[in-house]
Amino acid sequence: MPLKLEPMEEPSLNLTPMIDVVLQLVIFFLVGTEFIKTERQYEVDLPEVTEAQPLTNLPDELVVNITRDGRFFLGRKGLSAEELQGELRAAADRYADQSVVIRADGSGPYQHVMTALNICHRAGISNIQLANRVGSESAP
Repeated sequence: MPLKLEPMEEPSLNLTPMIDVVLQLVIFFLVGTEFIKTERQYEVDLPEVTEAQPLTNLPDELVVNITRDGRFFLGRKGLSAEELQGELRAAADRYADQSVVIRADGSGPYQHVMTALNICHRAGISNIQLANRVGSESAP
């Protein structure tokens, strides 16, 4: 009894998805080159500078140091409470989201830290951090 064999199907490769991807890439690059042309539409001779600075720098955080006896230092400059408030208000006027780090002596009275927090609040600064140091676990 002869076996009836069906002819084997030839494997086929569907090229439709690959053609779709290639056409998408062609369209992408055509659109991208069109954007580049509009930027260089006019022949402009740009000025040269020796040192280019960014136009808008984010300011560094201000560090207020408080000694054990309650003296305030902004950077290396010693200030009274009123002078510190004026400096912080000027910084907040220049940049509304100015940040301040308060570093107080750990063995000093907590009142000095609260005074600095109040000065920051009156100057309009809300981005305040309290500096600390990670030490060994010793809970009194």
